[in-house]
Amino acid sequence: MSDPNKKKVAVVTGAGRGIGKGIAIHLAQQGIHVICVSQSINSCSAAAAEITEAGYSAQAMAVDVACKESVQQACEQLLNEHGIIDILVNNAGITRDGLLFRMSEDDWDSVMATNLTSCYSWIKHLARPMTRKRWGRIINMASVIGLMGNAGQANYAAAKAGMIGLTKSLAKEFAARNVTVNAIAPGFITTDMTAELGDSQQDAIKAMIPMKRMGTVDDIAHMTAFLASENAGYITGQVFTVDGGMVM
Repeated sequence: MSDPNKKKVAVVTGAGRGIGKGIAIHLAQQGIHVICVSQSINSCSAAAAEITEAGYSAQAMAVDVACKESVQQACEQLLNEHGIIDILVNNAGITRDGLLFRMSEDDWDSVMATNLTSCYSWIKHLARPMTRKRWGRIINMASVIGLMGNAGQANYAAAKAGMIGLTKSLAKEFAARNVTVNAIAPGFITTDMTAELGDSQQDAIKAMIPMKRMGTVDDIAHMTAFLASENAGYITGQVFTVDGGMVM
């Protein structure tokens, strides 16, 4: 069981901006020490600095999550430093959109490596100490696109659907050890990426959402913080859509 007197440690990938940064901030506000991971040392350092300047606990780690060897080395370093990682949030992801006949093999492979294989790599190296301790939280950031599909995003949809299958399978493997594995499937969330869309594109997106608005980073961060908490100890193998009603 988890020691309530020991500060928990969380790894959040893709924490340099957007949803990942929001998750890192929310977890830190719960008294958790957060390792902010991103490919760029500048972005993860800025996120960690913002957290520590607010009086919470964080550190930065630059990792190319698409590289299995880099992830393994990072995990070994973190386990040597902290002993155990209590919470893992696999949030890092990229898009390389295009219709199938125009999609290069590199576009396919890079999305799979970053969005799906990285989850396997992080879990592979960090979950065993969780199972030994009989406490852990693994949260995989999927997408409604992994549930619905989307023209021009076959690679992204396949990777996110794969994350859901991975989540459900590992939830069954780890359940007896009190390690939960869940997924969150965000809909359209207001981030730097969606802010680049034109007004007509944003209006078209909002028209598809029953609540007629995009979600916020906080909407995803609150759900993640709940799934990472003691209160979510009897929830595993689930996919939580946070999408304003797009998928029902």
